[in-house]
Amino acid sequence: MKIILGSSSPRRQSLLKQVGISFEVEVPNVDEKLITSTDPQTKVIETARLKADALQLPENTTIITGDTVVSFNNEIFEKPTSKEEARKMINALSGNTHEVYSAAIIKSRDFEEKIISKASVSFFSLSHQEIEDYINTGEPYDKAGAYGIQDFGASFVESIQGDYYTIVGLPIARVYRALKKHGL
Repeated sequence: MKIILGSSSPRRQSLLKQVGISFEVEVPNVDEKLITSTDPQTKVIETARLKADALQLPENTTIITGDTVVSFNNEIFEKPTSKEEARKMINALSGNTHEVYSAAIIKSRDFEEKIISKASVSFFSLSHQEIEDYINTGEPYDKAGAYGIQDFGASFVESIQGDYYTIVGLPIARVYRALKKHGL
């Protein structure tokens, strides 16, 4: 059985490799803005499903897609598109606790698994200079909430509750177990 990861995320690719899953990458061509839900849990699962549905599903193939968002004060933080947006996100998260939601769809012609996971992250209070220095690294722009816990963003984190890998972008233990359940 061939496994296709429908994601350009280097973090999702790394996590699958980490647990010994062989896969090919095929990036779905979707407009994620079509998913307009303001509920973070609904948004990540609908976006992951949109990505899965956009890919061809040949015989003997399983597709894995995912999505991650950060939620703070009833606002969803996706990937920032500008310095100003990244600054706004990191400023909001500084000294506060936020939630990270990650979803995965695992789909073949024989089955579909839906996985949703939530973790809470508390940030230390960050100085203006810390935030500016971080934004100037260019690191925030391909990460929901403008930070990666596995990168320099780790220095912002006071504590987490829940699955670390949910924060990275894929609840890998649950994905791995779902694949094994289906003999993959």
